Amino acid sequence: MAAADFWNNQTAARGIIDQANAQRAVLNPFKVLQSGLDDNRTLLELAESEPDEAQRQSTWDMIAQDLGRLETAFRKLEIESLFDGRLDRHNAFLSLHAGAGGTEACDWTEMLYRMYRRYCEEHGFEVSLLDILPGEEAGLKNVTFAVTGDCAYGYLSAERGVHRLVRISPFDTNKRRHTSFASLDVVAELDDDAEVEIKDDDLRVDTYRSGGAGGQHVNKTDSAVRLTHLPTGIVVACQTERSQHANRTRALKLLRARLYEWTQDQKRREMEKFYGEKGEIAWGRQIRSYVLQPYTMAKDHRTDVEIGNVMGVLEGHLDPFIEAYLKFKRSSATVESKPSSGILE
Repeated sequence: MAAADFWNNQTAARGIIDQANAQRAVLNPFKVLQSGLDDNRTLLELAESEPDEAQRQSTWDMIAQDLGRLETAFRKLEIESLFDGRLDRHNAFLSLHAGAGGTEACDWTEMLYRMYRRYCEEHGFEVSLLDILPGEEAGLKNVTFAVTGDCAYGYLSAERGVHRLVRISPFDTNKRRHTSFASLDVVAELDDDAEVEIKDDDLRVDTYRSGGAGGQHVNKTDSAVRLTHLPTGIVVACQTERSQHANRTRALKLLRARLYEWTQDQKRREMEKFYGEKGEIAWGRQIRSYVLQPYTMAKDHRTDVEIGNVMGVLEGHLDPFIEAYLKFKRSSATVESKPSSGILE
């Protein structure tokens, strides 16, 4: 970058700058941790030589508080070190779909939407609603939203799959126990230069009046946009922006992300990622169960992690599940990549 002819080829120069920034993004947090440790080590030496007991205790308290902050930062880096996908640091699009269970499933979908919003708020991610379809009596049939923030896809991709709820139904006058299902689909937002080609002839564009509480523009014009990719049958929609053009732009971004994920799934022949549109959202497909009756327990069926405080989980405390799955995924990939040492080879 310091070369005199660096900017002669601007395209190549920007590529190098992007690479350098990506490497800095990895290295800088470790430099900050190291600097923090060095500073606290110096403060500890000063505290030990401080004759005033009150001042010495105050310095120790300050060191303990700062070390707690550094520990939290280290834990975050430790989790992010498990990310090995090309798109893990990207933003994400999430879609929730109600499955078996009728009104119960719609209510469960709305509960999950709230849970993921809480998780995102707790982790500093920004959530923006793209499309929503209310249930006939209560809850949501489906909802699509964007999550913006560093490593949003890396974290939330661990949640992709079918989620099962067991509880006493608030919609059942006989107070019987019901089981409901909802699926979460997660795709990464792509860069503008990603190799995903969408031909105009392959698109069907439908416009309709936006749903919601109304306002100066909403519900008065056909501003909502639905895009259908004819070759694959993938359908996306956006209705939350004020103009049809803005809704089309956001819907097109979501379609590009879905098409990329669909292409990767085709290559891997693993269509389970599209539970909401391709698979049955019912028994035998769940990645996690949330049981409220006759006992309380949230259990991840991939990693066997169990948490008794299921209400805390529904408040967005998902870190134990996500961290365990990321470690499980990394260990599984490591085992699969090891060459066999069998005699027949």
